[in-house]
Amino acid sequence: MIRSFEGTVPEIAESAYVDESAVVIGDVVLEEEASVWPGAVLRGDHGTITLREGANVQDNATLHEECELGSHTTVGHNAIVHAAETGERSMVGMGAIVLDDATIGEEAIVAANSTVTEGTVVPARTLVAGAPAEPVKELDDAGFAAAADRYVENARRHGEGSEVLERGTVRPGETFE
Repeated sequence: MIRSFEGTVPEIAESAYVDESAVVIGDVVLEEEASVWPGAVLRGDHGTITLREGANVQDNATLHEECELGSHTTVGHNAIVHAAETGERSMVGMGAIVLDDATIGEEAIVAANSTVTEGTVVPARTLVAGAPAEPVKELDDAGFAAAADRYVENARRHGEGSEVLERGTVRPGETFE
């Protein structure tokens, strides 16, 4: 669902992908090739939420308040980013929480189920883990950063090659229970 809030309409680039079951409300900007996946919520009612080019917000993740995801950033399944920002090609792992005024550096990783507390600055190319998240190691290989590139391609495939089927609609060779 994409809807306005108090007259503010989300700005969504033509090449961006928003799954039909995602919720994008109000002051939200999705740049080229950004993607928002099933069940994700971007609620722009208290500040702008911006996904730079190629950024992706995966299934059931939530972004609220003033947030900015750097280009080709990945926010994993069930993660929360609240009033925070990420650098280019960073990753917020599955189930992780990034709280108010935190900054995740370029090509940094927040490990799954970790909590980045308010005001924390995660340096570029650093892996943090735990609750509260603490530096674990410096990263010299940003191979994980290709995850966002895969999501750009996956979003293209979903946008071009899928259709919503109503219950009871059956294609040849398929059944619904």
